[in-house]
Amino acid sequence: MKKILLSSPHMSEEGYEQAYVQEAFDTNWIAPLGANVEGFEKELSQIVGIKYATALASGTAAIHLALKAVGVGQDDIVFCQSLTFSASANPIRYEKAIPVFIDSEEDTWNMDPKALEKAFQKYKPKAVIVVHLYGISAKIDEIKKICEKYNTPLIEDAAESLGTVYKGQWTGTFGDYGIYSFNGNKIITTSGGGMLVSNNEAGIQKAKFWATQARESFPWYQHEEIGYNYRMSNVVAGIGRGQLKVLKDRVEKKRAIYHAYAEGFKDIEQIKMGPDRMEQGDFANHWLTAITIESDTIQPMDIIQGLAEENIEARPVWKPMHLQPVFKDYDYVGGNVAEKLFNKGICLPSDSKMTREDVDRVIEIVKGMI
Repeated sequence: MKKILLSSPHMSEEGYEQAYVQEAFDTNWIAPLGANVEGFEKELSQIVGIKYATALASGTAAIHLALKAVGVGQDDIVFCQSLTFSASANPIRYEKAIPVFIDSEEDTWNMDPKALEKAFQKYKPKAVIVVHLYGISAKIDEIKKICEKYNTPLIEDAAESLGTVYKGQWTGTFGDYGIYSFNGNKIITTSGGGMLVSNNEAGIQKAKFWATQARESFPWYQHEEIGYNYRMSNVVAGIGRGQLKVLKDRVEKKRAIYHAYAEGFKDIEQIKMGPDRMEQGDFANHWLTAITIESDTIQPMDIIQGLAEENIEARPVWKPMHLQPVFKDYDYVGGNVAEKLFNKGICLPSDSKMTREDVDRVIEIVKGMI
């Protein structure tokens, strides 16, 4: 049986990526930095509508440098969305800061503004990390307003939401800093990589400095701060420049997959589609189509296993950070929404190379198990 993947790399049929990579080889700009790195930063900034960007080795590196840029250090408190991948939270501990996890809300599956407000009554954090889960925007305007009320920097983890627009503005551009990921499973990929974006020129320049081993401007190698080997290579950036040319197509395909699933499951009471924020000015990229199983007899893992037997990849929704053993000693503010979504949720295959026949095959198999 044909293997159907959750979300895999999808290079352009036109070969845009190969052309930029070949240019890097032809000019011998194989090592980090070069025209592709500068071009990728400039072109992505123009697309999302922000002034400055620095291309990095991963989205995780971008979150780490964002935390450093807003001054997070040892024993500082950082609020972080609980329902997310661990890369959102791990950099907090890189700086020996203290995470406090915030519950999600039903509308978006993302950070609950009410729980965030409640957390501010208990703590004075150094920063807030909000995530746009599965390409669905959080209520970022409400969250930003709360952060401004308490004079607290906001970092947007838009790793999964490049291409998502909220009230006419691209996710990743609302906060003090935003991050994008180009991991192999993301909506566009550089094989591995990330981007830190901001309208704060000094902050981005400082992040670039840290990302290049914090080398001072001396003829010799002089270091007065701890630095990191976080910069993206010129070859990898060439893949990214090519992928930017097909970003719109990838978003349209991901959205088409979501709506095909929604149509296929519309008469199944036990299946509830994940959010589709379609208020005025909203545009979700639907990086992964997620559903919840509203049944006492069928569990998500039953369906995941059933799909696996048909050579189809599906996965549970992210396990919340406050339930992870590594973060068991840290506080959590909210109710049980994140835990409930984890217990009921499934991420269905959403590969941009899927055909309509592939989607229909998944729909029929899932319906046959309900």
